Amino acid sequence: MGYYKDLIVYKKAYELTMEIFDLSKKFPPEEKYSLTDQIRRSSRSVCANIAEAYRRRRYRDYFINKLNDAETENSETQVWLDFSKDCGYITSDQYKKLSESNDEIGKLIWYMINNPEKFRGKAQ
Repeated sequence: MGYYKDLIVYKKAYELTMEIFDLSKKFPPEEKYSLTDQIRRSSRSVCANIAEAYRRRRYRDYFINKLNDAETENSETQVWLDFSKDCGYITSDQYKKLSESNDEIGKLIWYMINNPEKFRGKAQ
């Protein structure tokens, strides 16, 4: 089995994180310590939790727990995307694209949670 960076879900989450980072550079300065930091933190945490889960994938409970953390952070990212659109910091088109990516990532994480044996390799 490969490396966590080879996972489709990781690639998509990383790409989304970088898109969010680029867009959030244009958020107003007063959002620096609230919305900007929060959306960057939660989107990055999705990637970090996927990597952690994959590194310890032989341990089913740990694997699923870290994937649950990734899914939770992914849901939080969606909330910050909602605020970003409603506050006028991103366009409706940007929001639609980012939300669709976020939804796809969530579905991939849930697939992993519900099918851990396909990712875990040899059980211990």
